[in-house]
Amino acid sequence: MRDKMLGSSTKGPLQWRERTNIQTVARAANVSIATVSRTMNGLATVDPEIAKRVWQVIDELGYVPNTQARGLALGRSRIFGLIVSEITNPFFPELIQGFEDIAVEHGYEILVTSTNNDPSRVARCIRRMLERNVEGVAVMTFGMAEHIVERIARRIPLVVIGTGPVRPGVSTLEVDYDRGILQAVQHLVALGHNEIAFVTGPPHLKSAQSRKSAFVTAVKKCGLTPHPNWIIEGNHTMEGGIAAMGSLLDRRKDVPRAVMCSNDMTAIGVLHRLYRAGLTVPSDFSVIGFDNIHISEVMTPPLTTVEMSRLDLARAAVTALRDQVESNKRYPLKRDYRITTNLIVRESTGAPVGQILCQAAGPPHNESDWR
Repeated sequence: MRDKMLGSSTKGPLQWRERTNIQTVARAANVSIATVSRTMNGLATVDPEIAKRVWQVIDELGYVPNTQARGLALGRSRIFGLIVSEITNPFFPELIQGFEDIAVEHGYEILVTSTNNDPSRVARCIRRMLERNVEGVAVMTFGMAEHIVERIARRIPLVVIGTGPVRPGVSTLEVDYDRGILQAVQHLVALGHNEIAFVTGPPHLKSAQSRKSAFVTAVKKCGLTPHPNWIIEGNHTMEGGIAAMGSLLDRRKDVPRAVMCSNDMTAIGVLHRLYRAGLTVPSDFSVIGFDNIHISEVMTPPLTTVEMSRLDLARAAVTALRDQVESNKRYPLKRDYRITTNLIVRESTGAPVGQILCQAAGPPHNESDWR
């Protein structure tokens, strides 16, 4: 039957194309609708072999989606915008994939743009969204200026991470940093650590400020005194983690044997610097990250980290935007969405053993390796 419909005559293929939709393609390729959408959008998250199969089916069926015509007919674009800080940090591709999967399930496409942590790019990102007539925007940058948020909110529904302006059309995703970070500090204290360093994120990011504040509060709750010299500024990159750990090791004395980081990329940098110094994790140092990106699980050793679920963030963001768009109300049905955090214990944390730093007899490790 299918061969007949795909016959060599012009009429056959045209009739087939008229009946073909994204569901037809997904069934024929034995994949999900979201995978078909990601393939057609050219996203690298699709396995190359699967993408090849999907394109073969699309070509065979002659499927050409006319999303613009569909949007004009309905008077809607059915597109949600997603603004992220950067693409190179694995946290954000994972977030994008979750956001798209959930949006596609509800009949929406997505338009993604990145500020690349550059404030000058923000206006360009917003313009792209408005030109494409998106129905709502999720700002997942962990630190967009409030006046920029206000500017977008005047035009379309908006969801932001952290504290946003209290006004119609704006929903917020409130991350419970305190919960997961307190669990992390309690874990280290239970192992026997009473001196803990913290590598922060960029100080201009509200999320980094919140994580630092949560760490200080957690240390106090555990009966310890936060030491200002043990709070090192980082930038949420591996290079920042390498530099921060290097500055701690350079002190030679009074170096905490436990290091918590504002994100996993920083923690991976810390692990690298300790390895280069000939130090062992967790025997010499315990290290904890934040985010629970996928790569953290396959590090050597696997990284103990605080999980902030990208899927929870994505689901809450899409839900918030749909509530506003589909209810035809300027006030969201629910303004605040709580995102929980939880400690994931792996192999990068352990009880402190011995004393490896510089004492009267000198350091037991190769001193040149610490520089």
